[in-house]
Amino acid sequence: MEHTTRRAVLKGTLAAGLSLAMPFSRARGANDAIRVGVIGLRGQGSNHIKWFSAIPGVRVVAICDADRAILDREAKKFRDRRETVDTYVDMRKLLDDKSIDAVITATPNHWHALVTVWACQAGKDVFVEKPVSHDIWEGRQMVKAARKYNRIVQSGMQRRSDTGLAEAIDYIKQGHLGAITSVRGIVYVRRDSIGKVDGPQPIPESVDYNLWCGPAPMDPLMRESLHYDWHWVWPTGNGDFGNNGIHFIDICRWVLGANELPRRVISVGGRFGYIDDGETPNTQILFYDYKPAPIIFEVRGLPREVGNKAMDYYYGTSAGTVVHCEKGYFVGGWAYDNDGKRIRQFIRTDGAGHHANFIDAVRSRKVSDLNADVLDGHLSSALCHMGNISHRLGAPASREKIVERIAGADGMAECFERMQEHLLVNGVDVQQTPRILGPWLTLDPKTETFTGEFASEANALVRRTYREPFVVPENV
Repeated sequence: MEHTTRRAVLKGTLAAGLSLAMPFSRARGANDAIRVGVIGLRGQGSNHIKWFSAIPGVRVVAICDADRAILDREAKKFRDRRETVDTYVDMRKLLDDKSIDAVITATPNHWHALVTVWACQAGKDVFVEKPVSHDIWEGRQMVKAARKYNRIVQSGMQRRSDTGLAEAIDYIKQGHLGAITSVRGIVYVRRDSIGKVDGPQPIPESVDYNLWCGPAPMDPLMRESLHYDWHWVWPTGNGDFGNNGIHFIDICRWVLGANELPRRVISVGGRFGYIDDGETPNTQILFYDYKPAPIIFEVRGLPREVGNKAMDYYYGTSAGTVVHCEKGYFVGGWAYDNDGKRIRQFIRTDGAGHHANFIDAVRSRKVSDLNADVLDGHLSSALCHMGNISHRLGAPASREKIVERIAGADGMAECFERMQEHLLVNGVDVQQTPRILGPWLTLDPKTETFTGEFASEANALVRRTYREPFVVPENV
């Protein structure tokens, strides 16, 4: 009797495991088509349809968007090609389709975690755009879900598939430029004002606003545009640091080989040059206290100067990573000596093949085959969230106070002086729109929660309050 019972339990456990691994656990050969659904279609999602459709053995069979006008726009492209595709406004119905093997999500940031967790629970692999999460806690929940359900989850940080960059990082780690002294992330990307409204704006008739808001509060629309400008308000976005900066801070962390979050962070910045309905900073400098070398990050949304629409640059880049070492530095595709003489070139591929890498891992069922596993996505996204939390807890401060607080953070004083000059040539009056000085925040990398001074305030921003029924579960 005992033997029979144990066999029954084992059989049940095996069946449950197979259920979790479905649908891709179906017996199929290497040439069988992988059926993909794309969620979030307005911008990057439309690109994903093209990119994944171009991979041999992949079929985009379903598309989903909470905006019916955008959904119809993309569905028409399939009809024009004489192809069939299922359309959904509610992603939950797409996830119920057991014939879909993988989902690609390019929704606004506040949806990324829940789509990923739900998809893992439904037995589907996931390609999730950057930043993978909207806050630190839900990023870790995504990792847990991927591991629990044995899912392949790729982060949309395509530079992890840049073979020339990987070669350059190996070169640096081998010590050819000496010890790393600091790693700089640069995002100088022009951003105009999003305007300022004097009251709630109408929701486009084509939008299911309940589904669009999902986990976020379903508040009145207090900006001119529902779409895209969600990046610049905290309930749905993470500013340009989370939007573009994630790529380069991920490279910074990759260079350092840092597999945990740092113990300290500080932010100095603000939203300068205009008064609008945006909340996130358009100018920001941040310091991450990694040992033995820190990460220093800069975000600028204003141009080089008044009357000059060109963007500024640091060591020749306006969007990139600069690795400073004892004997030289690396930026773009070149290693230089300290006199600026080129030492070695690395042929950058800009992440070509990142989507195919995801499909290869879906077929192999090996997380180790991924170039940007969800764990990497979580850690790098969490760096953006850490810095933004310092900013959100900050207050207006004088130049003297800022200089005092960043003392000892090697490289930040020089960075702050360049920021000051940048604001000056853009005609910014810091009395009218003062600089926001964030506190030094201390974090326990093991628990990914803040400790010490400001811990309670900071931890309140580690995890959002979800709107039922759009809740990232405690137990994934």
